Amino acid sequence: MKLGKYTIRLLDAGRFGLDGGAMFGVVPKPLWSKAYHPGDQVNRIPMATRLLLIEWDDRRLLVDTGNGTKLSPKLQEIYAIDTAYPTLPHLLVEAGIPPESITDVVLTHLHFDHAGGATTLDGSIAVPTFPNARYYVQADQLAWARNPTEKDRASFMPENYEPLVEAGLLDLIEGSVHLTPELSLHPLFGHTQAMQALLLQSDDGTLFYPADLLPTHAHIPIPYVMGYDNYPLTTITEKKTWLERAAREEWIVIFEHDAFVAAGTIARTEKGFSLGKKLELSPVAPHAA
Repeated sequence: MKLGKYTIRLLDAGRFGLDGGAMFGVVPKPLWSKAYHPGDQVNRIPMATRLLLIEWDDRRLLVDTGNGTKLSPKLQEIYAIDTAYPTLPHLLVEAGIPPESITDVVLTHLHFDHAGGATTLDGSIAVPTFPNARYYVQADQLAWARNPTEKDRASFMPENYEPLVEAGLLDLIEGSVHLTPELSLHPLFGHTQAMQALLLQSDDGTLFYPADLLPTHAHIPIPYVMGYDNYPLTTITEKKTWLERAAREEWIVIFEHDAFVAAGTIARTEKGFSLGKKLELSPVAPHAA
């Protein structure tokens, strides 16, 4: 799709599974299983890694990088990683996009399912996947990743981001910033310290990529907050603020981890917020294996 001069495509970078209870926190399974998926035999629900590709002028910007290819066989099994999917570089090549042509990579945060593809193994050494790109992350997120809590330590893997620092490719963002007059990044709190969302505003409409503030369409209702979130009450405050704007201004919202609904609008009802219209954006999907 086009918004102003920006061409927008979604990249289906692979599927994995996470525990449904952890994904929906205090919401009982009879409710979340009806809203999303009942889970497999060990309670894992299907998750997407839906990345965003934005092209304009001589720029190609990628938002998030998925799980990558560096997870151990044990972790691949735990998280039900679908290894039939092509790697992110191969996915881009199949779409006619040389990986070396990526000029910008926005990392919403540094959890492995968002930053795992930011680096690739060269032998046994992790190196930047996109050596010609500038990578962007909130400074407070990097600081948190380097000193995480016992609760979220397993989500951060230094091999996903320290090589970017060593190569001088990681730009640290502080607060809300504009990359262009229409493209902006905004810190979000609750899930982790200083996650960031991307907002693209044009005369043709507004696109919102909220990362794990709204991982699936089933997380639109205010109380549906992940057990993974460090500060769930802060997440609730953030959701109220951003969902109100999204509903009022009819934004296109991308659900990064939703295996069933790629994008949609937000509806404001007497009961709160819900999915409005389901939307399809031009995908960059893997060829059949």
